[in-house]
Amino acid sequence: MIRPVKLSDTENLLHIYNYYVVHTVATFDLEPLSLEAFTDKIKSIILNYPFVVYEENNEILGYAYGSKFRPKPAYNKTVESTVYVKHGVHGKQIGTQLYADLLALLKRDNFHIVLGVLTLPNEASIKLHEKFGFKQVAHLKEAGLKFDKWHDVGFWQLTL
Repeated sequence: MIRPVKLSDTENLLHIYNYYVVHTVATFDLEPLSLEAFTDKIKSIILNYPFVVYEENNEILGYAYGSKFRPKPAYNKTVESTVYVKHGVHGKQIGTQLYADLLALLKRDNFHIVLGVLTLPNEASIKLHEKFGFKQVAHLKEAGLKFDKWHDVGFWQLTL
């Protein structure tokens, strides 16, 4: 089931996220986040954006949220989307279900543009975004340095 995030979910979400920090380039955080830092992040996000979790048999298997794209007020109706699925449970359409729910909530809240920002290459994430009608609008070469290697970043955009 997909439901709104609760602060009591934070530790479970942090375990999902920190796996990606330590083992992948899906995020450009370089060190695992602390429980306090991740709690503050969730509190900040839920003030203005939807944040949902996918729960099955009392276990959180993924989450998705919207967040601020840039700080200037003219960008207030543009949002960056994020989705993470627990390592080892991919292929069950959890990311697809979370994204469908998140996009509906963003539309309900009158956001205009949704941006998916992806470390490249990332075929699975590209397929997920394009399944929902996102189009690639930018490709930044060597934009992030992680694991002693430069990584490209792509922007996918959807108008709601």
